[in-house]
Amino acid sequence: DKKALVWCNDMGEEKIFSYAQMKYYSDKTANYLSALGIKKGDAVMLMLKRRYEFWFCILALHKLGAIAVPATHLLTPKDLIYRNNAASIKAVIAVTDDEVVEHIDIAHKESPTLQLKLGVGNTIKEDWHNFNAEMEMATSVFERPTGDMATTNSDISLLYFTSGTTGQPKMVQHNFTYP
Repeated sequence: DKKALVWCNDMGEEKIFSYAQMKYYSDKTANYLSALGIKKGDAVMLMLKRRYEFWFCILALHKLGAIAVPATHLLTPKDLIYRNNAASIKAVIAVTDDEVVEHIDIAHKESPTLQLKLGVGNTIKEDWHNFNAEMEMATSVFERPTGDMATTNSDISLLYFTSGTTGQPKMVQHNFTYP
């Protein structure tokens, strides 16, 4: 029950999560994403600014063996198309700010691997999943994947893109192995 995460925003909202709550919500998120077809090795882009849901998602993706691809909300459609295709992005979980959603929707047309768009925010477009509402309906009992879907230290856990200041951004992959 110890404090794990304190989140606040510019509007004075605050949420405090214990370690038990982080497990609870990351387990629900893992089950929800799994039900949508996210599995080991799938790349999922996270464009969540500084939302607390980022932590539910990244922990859930690690539990599934999926690859978390943190990304800035400032990416243009061209940037998104490049990243979506370079990393074979299967899903994007993003804040529902109008410009972010518009850029993702434009990029989706030229991103053949992108199958799922999940929105975090108050207004969800018709062709997007409502992350918060749908995640809440998932069970909190998470069973660790086994067999071919079991996670290992050599699995890719994170995928970043460099800034691209001297050309196209490069993919940088990290696995679960600690030095």
